[in-house]
Amino acid sequence: MSEEKIIPDEVLDCVGLACPMPIFKASTKIKEMRSGQVLEVQSDDGGIEKDMPAWCRMTGHEYLSLTRHGEEYHVYVKKK
Repeated sequence: MSEEKIIPDEVLDCVGLACPMPIFKASTKIKEMRSGQVLEVQSDDGGIEKDMPAWCRMTGHEYLSLTRHGEEYHVYVKKK
């Protein structure tokens, strides 16, 4: 079983930050990026599992995937 590795253009470390900061910081960071670029958000706040897909639906960005590494979530979003 092989999963294609997503190579992000930018990585945003939000470990240690509680909701809503990971989404707020992602929103700020993605505004600095070009359309089509991928942002990886790293967080240890479990709320990101539901919050990030909802934020993507609201903003039009493409939710690519979420992986979990221990207590950390790595979420990948492509800028619209």
